[in-house]
Amino acid sequence: MATVRPFRAYRPPQAQAARVASPPYDVISTAEARVLAAGGLHSFLRVSRPEIDLPEGTDEHDDAVYARGAQNLADLIASGDLAQDPEPHLYLYAQRMGDHRQIGVVGCAAVAEYEQDVIKKHEKTRPDKEDDRTRHIEELGAHDEPVFLTYRADAGIDRAVAEALQSPPIYDFTTTDGVEHKLWVLGRAATADIEERFQAIPTLYVADGHHRSAAAARVHRKLRGDGGEHDVFLAVVFPHDQMNIMPYNRVVRDLAGRSAEALLAALGERLDIAPARDGAAATPAGPRTFGLYLGGRWYTARVRPGSFDAKDPVASLDCSICQDQILGPIFGVSDPRRDKHVDFVGGIRGVAELERRVDSGAFTMAIHLYPTQIDELFAVSDAGLLMPPKSTWFEPKLRSGLFIHTF
Repeated sequence: MATVRPFRAYRPPQAQAARVASPPYDVISTAEARVLAAGGLHSFLRVSRPEIDLPEGTDEHDDAVYARGAQNLADLIASGDLAQDPEPHLYLYAQRMGDHRQIGVVGCAAVAEYEQDVIKKHEKTRPDKEDDRTRHIEELGAHDEPVFLTYRADAGIDRAVAEALQSPPIYDFTTTDGVEHKLWVLGRAATADIEERFQAIPTLYVADGHHRSAAAARVHRKLRGDGGEHDVFLAVVFPHDQMNIMPYNRVVRDLAGRSAEALLAALGERLDIAPARDGAAATPAGPRTFGLYLGGRWYTARVRPGSFDAKDPVASLDCSICQDQILGPIFGVSDPRRDKHVDFVGGIRGVAELERRVDSGAFTMAIHLYPTQIDELFAVSDAGLLMPPKSTWFEPKLRSGLFIHTF
């Protein structure tokens, strides 16, 4: 069974929601956060990126940063920018980005189910990021940014959600990136119905938020027995058929300083390479195909049959093939988590960003991947395996500050 527990959310008043809501901490830099929150005492970035309230150059892992985040959360509550619902609820959070719409149930997932692998993972966490989120959550005494979970869609839950959507939302606003955000507070009957329906769901999957969920488990282990509600963590749970996964592209620097012709020759020993038609960006139309940008031109690279283990759910991922056939043997990238001459570019940034990175001289080649599919994520997670780093980029991102779980 899967637990999706109601909770008493701290959330902004209706008129303040758009001003409080902010991008998640891990998709913007400190400099970007300073610009976005400039003059905005209501912005939740003051909690999720509290270093913006301290002098420039402050280490974001300094003790003062974590303390400032806790103080800023207390200030938002004291000012009325965040207020706690008097009763526990489940909530519905709907987002629309262009033609794509996704509707998730907001509730609390169980730490015990995370530890027992009822909530399955597909990504290896980095100790430094896990340490950071653990300290952040513990200092706040709250889960301030939700983990993005998914499950195999269920017709009964779909019907219950559709029925709840007939009432007007409590929030309805569009952010500057053009994404529409709506939130519904479910009544007692709808909350109880959906909570019970999730108990028939055998497995949840972490789509995005591996470090936050791992940190929540660490905080619970540390505080176990003190009576606080830290045996759960904040989550938004979406059906799998509403997932929008974009590619997580790569840019790489050739430390050997080879020419474009020499690199194409090396690539051609492993892949079938052809110039892109009419010089247009080579956006992969299907799996086992890459778009390559180098020397000011786009090329299509096709993976040769039999060059990878098609039965292995990890080895057969396009991002694994990219590592095994391009980044590793040709560019010497042995550890993409730590190697400084490879970088990762979320698909939302588009082809223009790939071209910009290469044309600037900062990188030698860009690799445009076909996005990982949700069935591939399930297959890897169900096998108890892990994907390579930066395998998935989910859009739209969940806005922070619309609901907070305190413990």
